[in-house]
Amino acid sequence: MSFLGHLEVLRWTLVRSSLAIVAFGMIAFVMKDFIFNRILLAPKDPSFFTYRFLCSVSQRLGTDGLCIDEIPFIVQSRTMAGQFSAHIWTSIAFGFIMAFPYIIWEVWKFIKPALYDNEKKHARSFIVITSFLFFLGILFGYYVITPLSINFLGSYRVADEVRNNFDLSSYTGLLKASCLSAGFIFELPIIIYFLTKMGLVTPEFLKEYRKYALVLVLILAAVITPPDIISQVIVAIPMVILYEVSIKISKFILRKQEEETSEELKKR
Repeated sequence: MSFLGHLEVLRWTLVRSSLAIVAFGMIAFVMKDFIFNRILLAPKDPSFFTYRFLCSVSQRLGTDGLCIDEIPFIVQSRTMAGQFSAHIWTSIAFGFIMAFPYIIWEVWKFIKPALYDNEKKHARSFIVITSFLFFLGILFGYYVITPLSINFLGSYRVADEVRNNFDLSSYTGLLKASCLSAGFIFELPIIIYFLTKMGLVTPEFLKEYRKYALVLVLILAAVITPPDIISQVIVAIPMVILYEVSIKISKFILRKQEEETSEELKKR
């Protein structure tokens, strides 16, 4: 296929993916009450699952330090089109999240002709694992990063006279950024898989730069969480685990490649 032919295939891949996002976004648009009241605004409620879980853990340790009674801020809209705009962009974000497995399938179809027959057999597992990691990251962002951020930033005050009244776009932006960033971060094993297949990354390389990766993880955890040690550690732990899993995956890929190479040499 010519270069322009590849561009044509890519164009239709993007078109179908965009249509899927729009279709799921329309469903999310209709489900406004459920999405905003039950999902987006739920982490603002002190009875949210994460707060209750942290409180129960705190009480078992003999203290109420992690229990909260209220999150002292209100969410407001200060522009005429503020609520409608938040509704539109939130629907698009939900559309992307719900359409993610289909988007991955479209991406797989695009790169499939460049793969060997034995690699094409793993199409289903690739889509399932990639989608699973993405949704797992979304849940981690929603139930861990978002509540910690909202509780800290919503309760933080520089003076008693200054009250926290956050704009709706700021609130939804924080929630979407926390969830989507965590979703993409959890794709690290998939990224390492392809980089290893391409020969750009080796287990030795990952081990050698493990300490630098740890520093990067702590910096990233500090950026996407409130500036307290507990929150940063909670967020950093799964990132470190993902990095170690990526090393194992890289080892497995190289071992499989070596076995395939030795088998081909034996046949010759």
